[in-house]
Amino acid sequence: MLKVVITAFPGAMSSAIAGVADLLVSSGVIWNVIQGDPHERYFSVRIASEDGKPVRCVNGIELSAHMSFAEIDHTDILIVPTIASPISEVLTKEQALQDLLRRAAEKDWTICGNCTGNFLLANAGILNGRRATTHWGYRDAFAERYPEVLLAADQLITRDGDIYCAGGGLSWFDLTLHLIERFVNHEVAMQTAKAFVFDYRRDSQLSYSLMRLSKPHKDDRISEIQAWLDDHYASKVKVDELASQFGMSKRTLIRRFNGALAMSPNTYIQTVRIEAARKLLEETDRTVDVVMNEVGYEDGSSFRRLFRSKTGLTPTEYRRRFSRRL
Repeated sequence: MLKVVITAFPGAMSSAIAGVADLLVSSGVIWNVIQGDPHERYFSVRIASEDGKPVRCVNGIELSAHMSFAEIDHTDILIVPTIASPISEVLTKEQALQDLLRRAAEKDWTICGNCTGNFLLANAGILNGRRATTHWGYRDAFAERYPEVLLAADQLITRDGDIYCAGGGLSWFDLTLHLIERFVNHEVAMQTAKAFVFDYRRDSQLSYSLMRLSKPHKDDRISEIQAWLDDHYASKVKVDELASQFGMSKRTLIRRFNGALAMSPNTYIQTVRIEAARKLLEETDRTVDVVMNEVGYEDGSSFRRLFRSKTGLTPTEYRRRFSRRL
């Protein structure tokens, strides 16, 4: 069996430890039991803490450890769970874990980080020059703290050599299935997903992220224009007419928009419209074409293309995943 060690530390997310263990030890077992077939376990899973003692997770649950970090002489896969408490405090306290990560990188073990747990990988220096992801909500903080990491925060899972990173908090499920596929085979990964009734093959965090329309800035005139656009986004808005309406040249408007929001006026208008479309798809049963018209678009193909580029899903797929069920 393949050896897996899941690291544990105070303030971690318990599901990103216990859930990963459940999924790995169930692969090759639960599906076969359901089908009445012989079963075979593929992974031997152990939990390790700094001193080998139980660890209290952020939700107050205590998880027992099988070993200390120092007792890990070899493993095929080393997994770091989500940091669910203040990240800076964990980075300061968990020096032994970061030493373990450096040792694992030197020994070419497969290393996996989940969500904000990837801050520990980056802080240990093992992601420098490598492609990685993290939770979409921590993208800016991660990029600012670790400029040498090739951050691809829109991706749910990244792989660079033997280092895997997963995005949002529960993407440990996707990551674990990916590991099962790599180290066992595709069929067992799909069987495990079906046994746990889980939608496998998600590849993007875009559809889960909040569009950042309210970036704080100090340009009061641009704030005034934003407020107007938030009320009139469905109208046919031309940048030169918008500039004239607010007493400035088109070039000045574009320059000040980019300075305040790091985007052009047209990009801002598109983003507001797509956010409005997302809300209508989530909360109403209006057809996609009606939603498209209500947010200011007339061409169906261009609307669908833009919607997919912003969310990673078609409007129909987005509604299927996020619409209200009650």
